[in-house]
Amino acid sequence: MISYPLATSTWDEKELQAIQSVIERDMYTMGSSVAQFEKDFSAFIGRKYSVMVSSGSTANLIATAALFYTKNPRLKRGDEVIVPAVSWSTTYYPLYQYGLKLKFVDIDLETLNYDLEALKSAITDQTKMIMVVNLLGNSNDFDVINAMIKNKNILLLEDNCESMGAEYKDKQTGTFGIMGTFSTFFSHHMATMEGGFVTTDDEELYHILLSLRAHGWTRNLPKENYVSNKSDDWFTESFRFVLPGYNVRPVEMSGAVGIEQLKKLPDFLVQRRKNAQLFNQLFKNHSDFIIQKEIGSSSWFGFSLILKPTSKLDRKNVVQTLMEHKIDCRPIVTGNFTRNEVMKYFDYEIHRKLHNADYLHEKGLFVGNHQMNLEQEIRFLAEVLQ
Repeated sequence: MISYPLATSTWDEKELQAIQSVIERDMYTMGSSVAQFEKDFSAFIGRKYSVMVSSGSTANLIATAALFYTKNPRLKRGDEVIVPAVSWSTTYYPLYQYGLKLKFVDIDLETLNYDLEALKSAITDQTKMIMVVNLLGNSNDFDVINAMIKNKNILLLEDNCESMGAEYKDKQTGTFGIMGTFSTFFSHHMATMEGGFVTTDDEELYHILLSLRAHGWTRNLPKENYVSNKSDDWFTESFRFVLPGYNVRPVEMSGAVGIEQLKKLPDFLVQRRKNAQLFNQLFKNHSDFIIQKEIGSSSWFGFSLILKPTSKLDRKNVVQTLMEHKIDCRPIVTGNFTRNEVMKYFDYEIHRKLHNADYLHEKGLFVGNHQMNLEQEIRFLAEVLQ
């Protein structure tokens, strides 16, 4: 029987050799391999600075935090941030943890990103930032969003953890906001065990991120920086703390693996897009399912399937059928996140109604996409769902 797992390993002997090279150096904490991976990643996405961290979640954490510690703070507690109603939990948690007020806005059932009309109506004089999430590999329409905030003092922060390699008008997603975050978790476009990035072109934010990543100390800052005057006395600078930071450093093995993974990423993306062509061919205008509408050039994290209002299928039965045929599936991210019990802790409001997010919550699921040829698996999926 065909097995169609949610994700598969992207590693071969190159990654194992990279790990062995770290073992031979006998230095496992963040070092030269992480630094090289950061340099390579910046070149790949076309951004000045990349800061590797322990996960995409911690990337969101220090990206949010950094906006509070610039010389002229970009955000303060109580500020309003617009967020999409469908995303991963750690898109929202850092915003809550830093005392921001979240305004939840509905999504579009086809793109799975913001309902652009709802987003436009949600923007007010109170809006200080929009969290833009590129969901399941699919870019937002940045021309439309940027037109909405033109001449307004509104930040864009971009959660690109599911969309590495996606492009909008030949520009990489994750580079449209003041910062962009990425994930290199196992099931994502490339894998470093655990890991993530914050990227930016803003040098002040870059220096703040370096300090926040490692205890809030000065040790990893360049001599000339935007955070603190740094002396030439290495001894006192070893344990000098200037920001209320964290320890979200990656391990050296993750950096070494990442160097090798990044070399393979362009081919991974080519294959994911080939798989998507077949999926779209088989499921376009399907009688039972809405599939994701591509904006720009998606990197196709996975393939969403939302039951149409006219369908007589029941999602519970669809999931059961898929599992019986060894086809892994999951909800589309968190569904409507506001329906989770954790919301009782948040300061938030819901803009209008979240009709589409609710519908996706009840009627949606997704299956995986991989870096290898999935023709057999995708045709089998179509056969099972026929």
